[in-house]
Amino acid sequence: QVQVGESGGGLVQAGGSLRLSCAASGRTFRSPAMGWFRQAPGKEREFVAAISRSGSSSAYADSVKGRFTISRDNAKNTMYLQMNSLKPEDTAVYYCAARSSGVVSTSLNEYDYWGQGTQVTVSS
Repeated sequence: QVQVGESGGGLVQAGGSLRLSCAASGRTFRSPAMGWFRQAPGKEREFVAAISRSGSSSAYADSVKGRFTISRDNAKNTMYLQMNSLKPEDTAVYYCAARSSGVVSTSLNEYDYWGQGTQVTVSS
């Protein structure tokens, strides 16, 4: 069993930066691949970025490629999402997720454990 929880959201102006953190607990933290998803009002939840068990592999949505960086520190049981050059269209609730497999996945249906979400608002 893995429990995950996000922090670091907030209000930022367009062009600014935020770093989200996802703290994980449970014996299996070293095992799962993890990811970030987001959901804007009136829209479906969508993939943002994912990272493998070891951190050696990652994947990004085209909309954030070059602006967002995913990383993890297994010693601290924490995953991060560094978000730079933020745009108003990045406004959403951001969710951290973990899956039992250690392999990267971009599909939300393949993630088993979810956090409660943290709000990111980018003003123009």
